[in-house]
Amino acid sequence: MSLVNLVRGFLRRPGRTAAEATALVVAVVVAFPLYWMVLSAFRPVGEIESDTPRPWTLTPSLASFRRVFGQQEFGRYFLNSAVVACSVVVVSALIAFLAATAVTRFRFRFRTTLLVMFLVAQMVPVEALTIPLFFLMRDFGQLNTLGSLILPHIAFSLPFAIWMLRGFVKAVPEALEEAAYIDGASRARFLWQILFPLALPGLVATSVFSFISAWNDFLFAKSFIISDTSQSMLPMALPVFYKPDEPDWGGVMAASTVMTIPVPAFFVLVQRRLVSGLGGAVKD
Repeated sequence: MSLVNLVRGFLRRPGRTAAEATALVVAVVVAFPLYWMVLSAFRPVGEIESDTPRPWTLTPSLASFRRVFGQQEFGRYFLNSAVVACSVVVVSALIAFLAATAVTRFRFRFRTTLLVMFLVAQMVPVEALTIPLFFLMRDFGQLNTLGSLILPHIAFSLPFAIWMLRGFVKAVPEALEEAAYIDGASRARFLWQILFPLALPGLVATSVFSFISAWNDFLFAKSFIISDTSQSMLPMALPVFYKPDEPDWGGVMAASTVMTIPVPAFFVLVQRRLVSGLGGAVKD
């Protein structure tokens, strides 16, 4: 009977069923490389180098992870990536929130020009600015420091964050602000106790973008960290396991798996805030 109902539901809603099937196929295609990466990380060396690869393993091994964590600098790289990513998230979120509030709530000259400049800055590819940024960091004495990785990521994440938060701030009615002032709230209190919670979903969304771009950074770490490798980032640990004559694919996949885990973990940690929405300011 349930099969009959399923067939009837398909005939009544063919468009929706086709869309769901397409979404499922796309999800499988997108997730398969991640599955293969994790599978290869747990495979023994013999299965990784086999001429007949199989999408499973009957003898999982932690040898690749032992080689990864046995690397002297791996823990240091992990800590550096965490410091850089968290610093970028916090600083860019704070600046973007204040800037979005300013361009939304206040009227001043060249406001539209400033917003257009934010949009244009987002269109410039990072690779085109790497060399100028290198000379800038050199002149400020920031080469071989985490500051040379934090500052550029803050600069590149701000245009997107400001544009996105501008919509969240603009969605808060001005009547709510007027009511808060009537009840005796100062501008600072309205900003942090009312407006900030209402814009929190937007801050979370931009924070995920900032975290991913900073955590997966390879270009800046390769360009700005020249001699002091102790200040490098986690993606720089991957080339250690890749040797042209004898690549350690198990180590590469295990290191990639470890590097991937914090991104979904961060998203799971903050995803509830994405739907917390407009529950932060209720006038009695």
